[in-house]
Amino acid sequence: MPFVSANGVRLSYQRSGRGEPVLLIMGSGAGGRVWTMHQTPALNRAGYETIVFDNRGIAPSDAPPGEYSLADLTADTLGLIEALDLGPCRLVGTSMGAMIAQEVARARPDLVRCAVLLATRARSDATRRMMVAAERALTASGVTLPPKYEAVRTVLEMLSPTTLNDDDAASGWLEIFELTTGQSAPGQQGADVAGDRRDALRTVGVPCRAIAFSDDLICPPHLVAEVAGTIPGCDYVEIPKCGHLGNLENPDAVNAAIIEFLDKH
Repeated sequence: MPFVSANGVRLSYQRSGRGEPVLLIMGSGAGGRVWTMHQTPALNRAGYETIVFDNRGIAPSDAPPGEYSLADLTADTLGLIEALDLGPCRLVGTSMGAMIAQEVARARPDLVRCAVLLATRARSDATRRMMVAAERALTASGVTLPPKYEAVRTVLEMLSPTTLNDDDAASGWLEIFELTTGQSAPGQQGADVAGDRRDALRTVGVPCRAIAFSDDLICPPHLVAEVAGTIPGCDYVEIPKCGHLGNLENPDAVNAAIIEFLDKH
């Protein structure tokens, strides 16, 4: 993968397809290559060029020491858009990546045509605050959980009961997470402690779509709907039988919702 210098950080990125550009922004702890499993092929077939990248903290991009704020990650993304001369481009973000997309659209509407916000939120409610605090406490303790335990915890948190109740699907996901455990980016935890962003989101002036996954424990539908109700003109789509990784659990429905919106804008 090539690299670009953005906001003083070296970011790895990958381009594919031809057409108007769509920048896909991944959530915490995952590399941009996750998009290439299902989303970039569908977008390329639909006539778009796609650009994926690894946020700071995810190899082979730079991993500066300390915690990263939402402002840091937003500045990185803006720097990448400008360095690659993508603007105005369409944005697709998931989880933390959707929070970054919201901030990019708010700060620099001249660089954004529209944004699709998967599994997003503008604030953390009491349950989500407890989850983040517990994760931060575990990281601070230095305790390393056994890979098998970590895999079970992750699938219970990230996937829909529909997937977990399918023996073959659940076994496959457990194997994947057991093999990839320990590849998180602790510095990105700080980006999830951004307070209540609802007032800021009322100033977003580009077309947006918020997509919720019905069984999402990290960004539940009521928090995604709150974003849709806050950003002027933002529409809302809820996809059933998906957890936080809905773009991987039900990619056909997710891709259709993304492309239908991008084609309109």
